[in-house]
Amino acid sequence: MKSLAFLVLTLGVYCYSKKIIYSVDKMSKNILMTEGLYLPAVSWLFIGILIVLLKKKLLPALSKTLHSKKRLESSTAGEANIPLSVNYHFTRKCNYECKFCFHQAKTSYHLPLEEAKRGIVMLVEAGMKKINFSGGEPFIVERGRYVGELVRFCKHDLGMESVTLVSNGSLIRESWFREYGSYLDIMAISCDSSEPETLKEIGRYAKRTEHLKQLQLIHDMCAKYEILFKINTVVCSANWHEDLSEMIETLDPVRWKVFQCLLIEGENCGDIDPAKKMRDATDQVVTDEQFQHFLNTHKHIQCLVPESNLAMRNSYLILDEYMRFLNNTNGRKEPTKSILDIGVEGAMKGSGFDHREFINRGGKYKWSKKSSEMEW
Repeated sequence: MKSLAFLVLTLGVYCYSKKIIYSVDKMSKNILMTEGLYLPAVSWLFIGILIVLLKKKLLPALSKTLHSKKRLESSTAGEANIPLSVNYHFTRKCNYECKFCFHQAKTSYHLPLEEAKRGIVMLVEAGMKKINFSGGEPFIVERGRYVGELVRFCKHDLGMESVTLVSNGSLIRESWFREYGSYLDIMAISCDSSEPETLKEIGRYAKRTEHLKQLQLIHDMCAKYEILFKINTVVCSANWHEDLSEMIETLDPVRWKVFQCLLIEGENCGDIDPAKKMRDATDQVVTDEQFQHFLNTHKHIQCLVPESNLAMRNSYLILDEYMRFLNNTNGRKEPTKSILDIGVEGAMKGSGFDHREFINRGGKYKWSKKSSEMEW
């Protein structure tokens, strides 16, 4: 209201300086007269009503909105150094050979189970609420027992809000769901096409596996064991023109994450080691226009969550097989020292993680299956 009062005062001074003469004809038209300027008195009535509305309705609402925004910004700033959500790539080994993979099998190492648990406890003590287990292929280590024990430990022993897992699905059996399913919130399966030939061309394929059939089986098992089902898709040169609508609508995942093929130096382009069968993804890249074409084709699908290269690059906290954060600020994964050696706070400082970008891409949401209404 101070600004409004200042405006009125300024107008008054201006009017006085111009020697505008006011006269109200109370007997006739009730008109405000000035030098060649006529302003009906009803206009002043309207202005008065507007001022009242501003004071009683609009300004309080605006003030409330600004206050909420400041509170959100303050909360976001306070969380900047807290590892709320962590992606733990505990193994690089995989039975598939996806051409665009940006976390390839440089090593075959994974931590002893108790050491991995120790690191997870450190992360929880530092504020972690959600952990996502990934690879490589998580089920390749001890046929899924290793990741199963970590899933149980996080949910049962530590009581974490959200425990999720990303897999290609080829090695998952129902016995795993019977043993560990009750401890898992979200199961994400990677699938980039509804066409078997396209999947084979991409490399999302292994002998004696039928990826699409397995995708359906895991979907059904998730429903049976009350686990939220999610699909991850990478848009690349082999599939950007395809329409996956029928497959997605049939499977009806709670979330369909659609990534733009990303190049990372030393992982899938540039300085890579052919002796370790590392694959160059340069020919898998799509333009921003091609990525947008894929999104436009599927814009009617409500569960679609797109992530461009820009959105992905620094908005994830990624732990590798040694529990080192991977800094991708310069276009390659530069590891920090392990949290097991220098602690979470020390490693976070070199992670390159951008908390604001994490929030902007929708990284924080209702991520537990206990929520009856998911907000994705």
